[in-house]
Amino acid sequence: QVQLVESGGGLVQAGGSLRVSCTASGITSSITNMGWYRQAPGKQRDLVATISRTGIPNYLDSVKGRFTISRDNAKNTAALQMNSLKPDDTAIYSCYMDDQWGHTYWGQGTQVTVSS
Repeated sequence: QVQLVESGGGLVQAGGSLRVSCTASGITSSITNMGWYRQAPGKQRDLVATISRTGIPNYLDSVKGRFTISRDNAKNTAALQMNSLKPDDTAIYSCYMDDQWGHTYWGQGTQVTVSS
């Protein structure tokens, strides 16, 4: 069993930066992919960024060049650095981790609000 705890997020003006982190505990040696989804009220959930166990990232087109995902397998953490934030980035950001048996675990979600 893997448990995820998120931290970070908050309120920032457009053009600013925020960082969200996700720390896993439990059977962390089984973790494969990690990443973040986001969902704003009334909008679909988007897969924002993913990173493989070997560190290969993928991004939603609208955040490419602004967001950077990273992970530290030794510390069982992942982080999403968000720069040049826009009001459209406002959402609840939820981290997830997949294990090698196909289970997906979720963080509690954290609010990111970008004011114009």
